[in-house]
Amino acid sequence: MYSSGQKTDTTGKKTPGIKNSNFFRFAIGTISRGHSDSAAVAINTKSETPFLPYQGKGIRHIFLKQYGFERAFSDTARPPNTDAGSRLLNSLHRNTRNWVVRNNLFISESSTLNAYKVADNERYLRSLEYIQDARIIVVPIPDNPDSVDLLVITKDLFSITGEINSLSTNSYKGSITDANVLGMGQKIQFTTSLEPVRAPAFGYGILFTKNNIAGSFINASVQVATINSDLGSGAQDEHAKVLTLQRPLYSQYSHMAGALTIGDYESRKEYTSIPDSIFFKYHYNVVDGWIGYNIGIQKTGLNSARDRRFVSLRYFRNHFSEIPYQVGNNYFFKFNDRQGILGQFTFFKQDFYKTNYIYGFGTTEDVPYGYNIALTAGWYKQLDLSRPYVGANLNWYVVSQRKDFIQYFLRTGAFYGQGRVEDASILLGSSVFSHLYVYKGIKIRQYLNVSYTKLFNRVGLDPLRIDNVFGIRYFSSDSVFGNQRMSLHTETSVFLKYKLLGFKFAPFVFADFSLITPEHQDFSKSALFYSLGGGLRLRNENLVFGTIEIFLAYFPRRGNRGDNQLKSFSNSDVQFKYNSSYVQAPDVVQLNFDNNQILGNQ
Repeated sequence: MYSSGQKTDTTGKKTPGIKNSNFFRFAIGTISRGHSDSAAVAINTKSETPFLPYQGKGIRHIFLKQYGFERAFSDTARPPNTDAGSRLLNSLHRNTRNWVVRNNLFISESSTLNAYKVADNERYLRSLEYIQDARIIVVPIPDNPDSVDLLVITKDLFSITGEINSLSTNSYKGSITDANVLGMGQKIQFTTSLEPVRAPAFGYGILFTKNNIAGSFINASVQVATINSDLGSGAQDEHAKVLTLQRPLYSQYSHMAGALTIGDYESRKEYTSIPDSIFFKYHYNVVDGWIGYNIGIQKTGLNSARDRRFVSLRYFRNHFSEIPYQVGNNYFFKFNDRQGILGQFTFFKQDFYKTNYIYGFGTTEDVPYGYNIALTAGWYKQLDLSRPYVGANLNWYVVSQRKDFIQYFLRTGAFYGQGRVEDASILLGSSVFSHLYVYKGIKIRQYLNVSYTKLFNRVGLDPLRIDNVFGIRYFSSDSVFGNQRMSLHTETSVFLKYKLLGFKFAPFVFADFSLITPEHQDFSKSALFYSLGGGLRLRNENLVFGTIEIFLAYFPRRGNRGDNQLKSFSNSDVQFKYNSSYVQAPDVVQLNFDNNQILGNQ
């Protein structure tokens, strides 16, 4: 139960507590009734809906409450789970400290309640790596109808986790992570690798991240590694030192956002089995920074316009002090010096639905609805190509009456050089998550994605490939490429109602189809590639590590000679998340990977 005494805010000042012992019972009842998120029923509600009746009222006090692992947001009607597993997790876990939660609040006492801002803050809390779920409950004050109290309820993820990527009698690769060290919103990850075929045999990676430094909403990260995947063969022989500072646009009502990355990367020939002909020796450094400002948000009333306009500027420089001899002075996007200044104007009106069983296994997920349009222009230099650039990234998010979640997307961009348009591109398509089908407690979600990509007058950019999310996922060949690509991806996920040791299960089947037209050839020369597969995903929502995935995939057409047509895959830390960002750094249109997380699972 919530304590009925006094509370201490982040400044240490005492403020009156709530003397009614039924306060927390009322809050729990509100969760059950107002946020129908029973494990048997899908959540489908606009994030701002619970707060709209209280729009314009004063916020008197903000109280905090944390759930332990014995209680779940997904089924508040049930009594707390007091089994040995929950008790063990509670005994080993250090709860997020209250001042950390308060630092991540951008709503405040003695201010006016704005329904959309409170919804933004609830969503932001759920986005933190160490928080499993969060609710903000409005508690009316009987003798003061013009004011309300807020109760912020959070539930942590169990932050300590380990991962074994490979293990044999004489080699291994694994990591151990604490995503919330001492409950202070900081992460430490230590990865080690031992491979006799590598010299030195031992490699490591160390990552430290601090969330929201001193309440500034700036996240800092430092990484030192000797086993990163290199840009050539993908072998784990890249040495890296990276510093990143990032301030997201955490709310549509926040002003500033930006990031700075400084990094040094070098590949070293540490695998004697890799021939010199396919080892790409390189050394480069990166300076990449951007800053943006959200204009026109002074009015925050219920009837004020919520169409946002965000202006941003980015400078980046990738400089190679050592270039692979296989590349030389040829245009090879990954291995060319690149430098640019890009400005961007973003228009967005983007709110969120609270739902579940999209990528998660029952916890609350935030899916956007509205629109987001980013227009980009600037100067871009690749090797000796110095050219102006213009581009656009348009996204429209729709929620149907049946609660199908639909996204339409269009990316297009072009350079201008030598008196003509060069490297012009268009990528358009749509993705759909169907409404949730429920049959005897089993939940089924259908996913469909279609896309079309075309590249004109290619000069400096890489050709289109199909070994990515816009083609055939898990396809191992990078030798299939062209200038036109049409793809379809469909997947059916079944969320079972059973769980074992806290793990929930979701069998799935999928099919990928991609038609690619080789460069300088007509459409009749196009080649069709496809894959069929299925498997099982499992996840314990109390644990910080991602979804475990085991599946088989069948590739009738093989890209590289000697590839098997039937392949098995296992991934132990798959991160699934629907894109919920308001803005991103200005960039050129990317066609072979999803920097906008359209598909969400990369």
